[in-house]
Amino acid sequence: MIEIAHLTKIYDKSKRALRDINLIIEDGEFVFITGRSGSGKSTLVKILLKETELTSGRVTVNDVDLGRLKRRHIPKYRRRLGVVFQDFRLLKDRNVYENVAFAQRVIGASGRMIRESVPKMLTLVGLSSKYKYYPHQLSGGEQQRVAIARALINRPEVLLADEPTGNLDPQNAEEIMRLLDAINRQGTTVIVVTHSHELVDRMKKRVVTIDKGVIVRDEEEGRY
Repeated sequence: MIEIAHLTKIYDKSKRALRDINLIIEDGEFVFITGRSGSGKSTLVKILLKETELTSGRVTVNDVDLGRLKRRHIPKYRRRLGVVFQDFRLLKDRNVYENVAFAQRVIGASGRMIRESVPKMLTLVGLSSKYKYYPHQLSGGEQQRVAIARALINRPEVLLADEPTGNLDPQNAEEIMRLLDAINRQGTTVIVVTHSHELVDRMKKRVVTIDKGVIVRDEEEGRY
């Protein structure tokens, strides 16, 4: 569960990026975070990733109080999250298999575990036949599938996707969203940050809208 209570983030003592945000995301939910550019979406992502500190309030992710999380414990905390970005962030000099395996090597997984889990994950995202391909040999949609496989390989409790379809054409964007939906149905909490109203409308999931640092709508709960 993600619990956000009275979260405020102020930059440079003047720019208030988030103002008194209150939000609960239950285990296994699929939630869209939407809003215009500059609304505060990116700041919320950075706080959840522990890339920036909150100014006041409390943020708890699966019983981890981010305000009290010590710096030395941040890497371990982040391993419990899967993160997908708009620009894929793949290792260009490594093939599909190696890109996904890299996430397991970072945590010290055994060679046997890697050999067992990577093919399964590539099958899940529909890329088992392209495990030897390099990023430049893949379409944008395929690159994003590799990024999703890498994010999921360590079985995170939460998958956070920040504008995952921003660089994709409509067909690939829809395929990626169907994949995220399938992942969610397997029990992973999925949070998608996006400004694409078309995707949001088609998916018919819970939608939290932020404007000028304030939650102005929570469409599932009907809160304003």
